[in-house]
Amino acid sequence: MNRRSILLGAGAVLTLPLAARAEDANITGAGASFPNPVYQKWAEAARPAIGVHLNYQSVGSGAGINQIKNRTVDFGATDAPLNADQLTEAKLLQFPTVMGSVVPIINVPGIANEQLKLTGEVLAEIFMGKITRWNDAKIVALNAGVSLPSLAIAPVYRADGSGTTFVFTSYLSAVSADWRGGPGAATSVRWPVGNGARGNEGVAGGVRNTRGGIGYVENAYASRNNLVTTQLKNKDGNFVKPTMENFLAAASNADWSVPGFAANIIDQAGATSWPIVSPTFILLPTDPQDAARSANVRKFFDWAYKNGDALARELEYIPLPEATKTAIRAAWTRQYGA
Repeated sequence: MNRRSILLGAGAVLTLPLAARAEDANITGAGASFPNPVYQKWAEAARPAIGVHLNYQSVGSGAGINQIKNRTVDFGATDAPLNADQLTEAKLLQFPTVMGSVVPIINVPGIANEQLKLTGEVLAEIFMGKITRWNDAKIVALNAGVSLPSLAIAPVYRADGSGTTFVFTSYLSAVSADWRGGPGAATSVRWPVGNGARGNEGVAGGVRNTRGGIGYVENAYASRNNLVTTQLKNKDGNFVKPTMENFLAAASNADWSVPGFAANIIDQAGATSWPIVSPTFILLPTDPQDAARSANVRKFFDWAYKNGDALARELEYIPLPEATKTAIRAAWTRQYGA
């Protein structure tokens, strides 16, 4: 199976080609599809290095939260951070792993990658059903000299409880009063128009297979599968492309001192900042049923913090600052001991 089929396989379960070794320590996780590509790469590299075998199920943030609350996996993964009260009630410790970016993807005949310009307000009107054709006057006004077809717009959204949806709708809520007062920001919202698909994989496939389609995915799914993305107007009023340089510009504003390390990097100021950047998080029980498995989860992510930055960058994720990694390790020590 090639990388493309792996990334677009709905509900992918991470499996590794080597047979399990008797001395391997097995850990299980479930949740966000947003970081699934990088967790796969980390797992492939970490297993021979530290003998920890990860089975990660890309089932969406909502399902990941439910599974860790029910203690059916060793850790949950979510792009929508829990607040301090939720963490206390569920007896969970939350920490970030990497940052990623959400990008609009489109399937419009004749439109090249990163050619089309959109604003957050126009995106909100598209997903609210107020703009219904690609040659709408508001889109044409943003794209002088671009030939836009009289083609119906076909929005595709996440049908499952999704941290990627939380990130995308948080952005729409930040830039559009109508969206903020309507569907709002959540892992699952009542979409006014469009068709649902499961996982980043499903949305990517749905847009790729639909003339006139538009959706939103974590950037790794767009870049690794050659999907057509757009420019976006940022908070400083500049149209920016979804590039690592622009992701890093936004990420540099992250404030990690908030409870649960839940930094908000949506719609950050900066001449080149990409407006939809967010961390992704791990949820680990503070009362683990199996202390050894919990320790191996921490061992795995500690290895990733030390050795996984290059792999993350290859997939266009943004590594955490070293100071943040140090703070996370300190939180582990306070909770679980040395």
